[in-house]
Amino acid sequence: MKRRRLLCSLLLVSAAGLSTVAAAPAEEVPADDAAASHAAPGIRPAAPGPLGRVVPAPASVKPGGSSYTISGSTPIRISGDSGRARGVGDYLAGLLRPATGYDLPVTTRAGDDGILLKLGGQRALGAEGYQLAVRRGSVSITANKPAGLFHGVQTLRQLLPASIERESRQRGPWTLPGGSIADSPRYGYRGAMLDVSRHFFSVAKVKRYIDQLALYKVNKLHLHLSDDQGWRIAIDSWPRLTTYGGSTQVGGGHGGYYTKGDYREILRYAADRYLEVVPEIDMPGHTNAALASYAQLNCDGIAPPLYTGTEVGFSSFCVPKAITYDFVDDVIRELAAMTPGKYLHIGGDEAHSTSHADYVKFMDRVQPVVAKYGKTAIGWHQLTGAHPAKGTVAQYWGLNGKEKEVADAAKAGTPLILSPANRAYLDMKYTKDTPLGLDWAGLVEVKQSYDWNPAAYIEGAPASAVLGVEAPLWSETLSTSAHIEFMAFPRLPGIAELGWSPQSTHDWDAYKVRLATQGPRWDAMGMDYYRSPQVPWPAE
Repeated sequence: MKRRRLLCSLLLVSAAGLSTVAAAPAEEVPADDAAASHAAPGIRPAAPGPLGRVVPAPASVKPGGSSYTISGSTPIRISGDSGRARGVGDYLAGLLRPATGYDLPVTTRAGDDGILLKLGGQRALGAEGYQLAVRRGSVSITANKPAGLFHGVQTLRQLLPASIERESRQRGPWTLPGGSIADSPRYGYRGAMLDVSRHFFSVAKVKRYIDQLALYKVNKLHLHLSDDQGWRIAIDSWPRLTTYGGSTQVGGGHGGYYTKGDYREILRYAADRYLEVVPEIDMPGHTNAALASYAQLNCDGIAPPLYTGTEVGFSSFCVPKAITYDFVDDVIRELAAMTPGKYLHIGGDEAHSTSHADYVKFMDRVQPVVAKYGKTAIGWHQLTGAHPAKGTVAQYWGLNGKEKEVADAAKAGTPLILSPANRAYLDMKYTKDTPLGLDWAGLVEVKQSYDWNPAAYIEGAPASAVLGVEAPLWSETLSTSAHIEFMAFPRLPGIAELGWSPQSTHDWDAYKVRLATQGPRWDAMGMDYYRSPQVPWPAE
């Protein structure tokens, strides 16, 4: 977001707990374990990779014992009376069937062989933790809640050869290394933001990104739904917001918007992958699309033209007008009614055309509206210069963590989400030659994006104030899924690891080795990504 003036034309072109995760030794499969691994007849299982070669790094890894190979006779067994657990089993089967060619029936029939998904009785794991155990004859994932089972499935997935991601039958064997993993997240908020306002992204493209986020245990999808260049969510009480305000985008191309049905489909798809959608309506600035749609929202009663450039800070709601708050109430009411999640983001950044007094007045009026409709407000960290309401969350996007008002607000009880722009903004160029992205926050290579500690980043703020991390992706220069992927990967998995893994696992030299193993997986998934020279990618 937060970008200074663009001076050049846009390029719209196409490690862990009890053992060190990345350093875990490769495990040879003893000869007497070949039969125990349930390989297909006549196939000797290849030696699986290290148990801990996973991103994010698990909290505890104990390698050893028999490996297990998924075969044509493997069932997926569900234990625990839960339709959502069955949903995780069906999801896993859907992941594994194309490449393996196996039936992998999902069943509630009892048994101790195959892939065992066990739900309940593990309160210490919390809402998202899991235990994974590979032993003679089976691999089991145990969790207290369905989200934990789902995250355990992502770990199982990464322990299999990268070719498991392909959509056509591949040659196995599909061997998992012996041992156990106990894992739960460091932070409860692990987010990624997609700007669908500067350039609009279809429901299918959002779903594709959701699937990529789920692989790395991201649990929040923040959608930036409004800005100067476009309004992207249908509001029945103000229909021109989308039909007119959503009609264009950066560069002047055709825009687009989500109907309420589209939005429900995104919510459903995200929920099935245990991501909560956090919708954002940016205000009082970044509002030209709304102001252009309804003249009465402007102080002078004259609607400005639609905007397709990339400047910021020139628009503002008319803070003194009563209709402004009727509008805000309607939008928040409809958006809150559509959104099952806890949070609703109200923006609040770069309001350069709003006086400080008006900014404070506006935020004082808007925060209670969010609460009235049952949601917790999130605002960009400029909100800490006003009066953050009790419970309101501040999202930090600065550069050095030295903003006193942020630390003071955190000390007073304001929770923080950390998205420092020179670390977590995925739209920053990697190098001066990167064909996409911006550079107002500097050039951000993979190591810089990974190598920081969220708990200690805001000078003077208590570590307990940090809810988690988020990786925003602004779309001034991005218009395709390939653009999203090139800028997000390989940086996004590092932000995901900062949110999930214990600080004790944090080590760049170990992480870059684990990260490198993700490259073939992304290739198999048909993803574009930046081949950073800082990462020892496997030879092709």
